[in-house]
Amino acid sequence: MTILILEDEPIIAVDLEEIVSGRASGTVVVAATLRDALRYVRECGGDLDFALLDLQLGRDGSTSLPVAEILMRAKVPFCFVSATTEAIPSEMQSVPQVRKPFEPQEIEAVLPLAA
Repeated sequence: MTILILEDEPIIAVDLEEIVSGRASGTVVVAATLRDALRYVRECGGDLDFALLDLQLGRDGSTSLPVAEILMRAKVPFCFVSATTEAIPSEMQSVPQVRKPFEPQEIEAVLPLAA
């Protein structure tokens, strides 16, 4: 199983990686930028099983929505982990959401979607 974490805040990325690694077996890939995440998603083909996506990335106004759109088309389950869940577009409101700051059990609760 391969899980992508797209998170631009290093401390939060480490927390997410530790939670996921402790709960799910397989590979955890962490991307800090939209560019890195897009590259990984395009190169991995169908080997991605789940993703945790921060919505707002960096100070340049970029978001994880391009990755989310690719994952939706490929039917890869994912969850937004964001302080700005109100900014999630209406067509993605059915996607699971965890609001920051989060508790580890909130992340653990969405991981069965990866199975």
